Amino acid sequence: MFADVQAVLFDLDGTLIDSAPDLGAAADKMRVDRGLPSLPLAHYRPLAGAGARGMIGVAFGLTPEHAGFSALREEFFANYEQCMTQRTYAFDGVPELIAHLVAIDLPWGVVTNKAARFTDPLTRVMPLFLSARTVVSGDTTPHAKPHPEPLFEAARRLAIDPARCLYVGDDERDIVAGLAAGMGTVAATYGYLGQKADPSRWGAHATINFPGALLQLLAKA
Repeated sequence: MFADVQAVLFDLDGTLIDSAPDLGAAADKMRVDRGLPSLPLAHYRPLAGAGARGMIGVAFGLTPEHAGFSALREEFFANYEQCMTQRTYAFDGVPELIAHLVAIDLPWGVVTNKAARFTDPLTRVMPLFLSARTVVSGDTTPHAKPHPEPLFEAARRLAIDPARCLYVGDDERDIVAGLAAGMGTVAATYGYLGQKADPSRWGAHATINFPGALLQLLAKA
């Protein structure tokens, strides 16, 4: 499965970057603005991969079905836009991983469910993404993951057969999308695994516990 990899695609939040501090801060500001006590980051981190749904769920115990959820989501988005580059950083080992991919001339890119209004400014300001060959956001195509279309779009932009691409992500929807696209799939367990997440059930071709382990997989191919 990894013997003829011609490109590596990554999920963004929880796989390449730790954005939980900024996501949590955006939601926590909503609590504080309402006179509620601040919650520690540890409360928000496990659900950072779920974006607004996860953060509002932690902050207020509300789901998207709640009548006021849409307004809260827009408030969260506005807060996040103001702080999304203040505390976000690449996970330890990710810069070295990307540098190695560049050194061996293996194209890489990003496929995320994060909307372009956040993805574009975030990837522009972080030097890590200067060498990315493509960035596909959650609203780049009519479908978001777990639909495979965003992965197909990335493969088209790279002019590489999806079967020759590897997709790395920290959520079950990443693996579902990668499998549906016919890509090799790698589950990253160092990201935002919720308490109920069980990567062993996702069906990924491999699992890595730290970013550099991906290089080991590629070296063994």
